[in-house]
Amino acid sequence: MTVMTNEKQVIILTEAASFQIKEMMKHNEEEGSYLRVAVRGGGCSGLSYGMNFDNNRSDDDFSDEQFGLQIIVSKEDAAILQGTTIDYKQSLLGGGFTIDNPNAIASCGCGTSFRAPQREGTPEVCD
Repeated sequence: MTVMTNEKQVIILTEAASFQIKEMMKHNEEEGSYLRVAVRGGGCSGLSYGMNFDNNRSDDDFSDEQFGLQIIVSKEDAAILQGTTIDYKQSLLGGGFTIDNPNAIASCGCGTSFRAPQREGTPEVCD
């Protein structure tokens, strides 16, 4: 396992996002799990973000702790996600996670699909 350092932090989690993730972990009885942030093929622009709770990490995962959360990212996805900020915004209509990836060269209106120079993916039709 490779530990992320502040200079090479792959994911930057805001306090608001970490609070929401901890609440979701509690609700789903996943306390103590890792937060895995990943890149998947698909979406309007070819790639999409994924976040899930994971009890397993591999030796190839980058690992970091922020706000009491253990975050893991695969080595393959780390180059695409390097410097990505995950935030949580609350409004009168509800709330949701926002992802700001400085490596995205294009994104679509849905906000969860993007294209990166390292990997293009296969675009799908957005609804």
